[in-house]
Amino acid sequence: MGRGAAAVTGRRGGVHVNRTEPLVLGIETSCDETGIGIVRGRTLLSNTIASSMEEHARYGGVVPEVAARAHLEALQPAIDAALAESGVALADLDAVAVTSGPGLAGALMVGVGAAKALAVSLERPLYAVNHLVGHIAADVLDLDAHASLSPDRPQGKLEYPTVALLVSGGHTALLLVRDLTGDVELLGETMDDAAGEAFDKVARLLGLPYPGGPEIDRAAAAGDPAAIAFPRGLSRASDMAKHRYDFSFSGLKTAVARWVEQREAAGEPIPIPDVAASFREAVVDVLVTKAIAACRDHDVPRLLLGGGVIANRRLRDVAIARAAEAGVEVRIPPLSLCTDNGAMIAALAAELIMAGRAPSTFAFGADSTLPVTDIQVAEGPA
Repeated sequence: MGRGAAAVTGRRGGVHVNRTEPLVLGIETSCDETGIGIVRGRTLLSNTIASSMEEHARYGGVVPEVAARAHLEALQPAIDAALAESGVALADLDAVAVTSGPGLAGALMVGVGAAKALAVSLERPLYAVNHLVGHIAADVLDLDAHASLSPDRPQGKLEYPTVALLVSGGHTALLLVRDLTGDVELLGETMDDAAGEAFDKVARLLGLPYPGGPEIDRAAAAGDPAAIAFPRGLSRASDMAKHRYDFSFSGLKTAVARWVEQREAAGEPIPIPDVAASFREAVVDVLVTKAIAACRDHDVPRLLLGGGVIANRRLRDVAIARAAEAGVEVRIPPLSLCTDNGAMIAALAAELIMAGRAPSTFAFGADSTLPVTDIQVAEGPA
């Protein structure tokens, strides 16, 4: 499929770039999922994900070296599958995009190297972007070709400003998004374990398999969320002055461990459903309370939820209910676009292109601690 000449408004490296509906291939390798996505402007054409989760399950968590090797093995097949699903060829692409960070350094290096090689071989511009901002960009995609993925999605365009709550295995953060391509502010983040990590660790304490999130969810379905009064981290009045939008789940994890140890020492059975439900409720309560507070404090009537932990049904239900009480609209991308994926990276790059931003130079690498304020890295001259 060739690019329509009428829509061409730019040229990079001797190649026409469609700035109205750029066709972009995105590469995401920040953790254990090899994501290749293809978008045309804001239309999703392919979202291909190869997960190495089963390889990590034997270790009870993600092993960086295993993840990097799995990316190497999965990249080419994933690219081929994405191209086949989208019906486009590499020669049709307007640009290549890749996650520069944050994430696991070794895993990121695989994606960055592949993206640079692809951009050079195709003589196409390269956009190096932020993984966390990519989660927000997932919500701009038009899912006409994948409508079944989002039956409950609010209609209409994402408006600004928007508060975004991103919750995943490696990240828990509250962001104030004034402009997806130019103004994202970090309001708060986790000071220790991310919410997803806490789910994995508590699941291990309860003898449940990895990954912990779905297992805790299943166990909690038969439990009482009010059975055990587990602590809500950084929620006391004394914490709110300095850490109003920050999160801490390490103390909660320790509280669960101590409670289980005390029951075992007393020779009493462990009510796993009640523990799981009470733990999950504590996590959800903190996440939603701080997110709604951010909306209220900044007078923003919109909350976007993103990240793999959003798959937790209880989190979504509580967020929607409390937001409705506060007069806040909740937006949730399709769950397939909440986990790490290449489509969100391609979508963010497409937004940058349509906003007239220059591509990245090759003077960037994998940045495991890339700040969320760096939406695009190594942007070249206009």
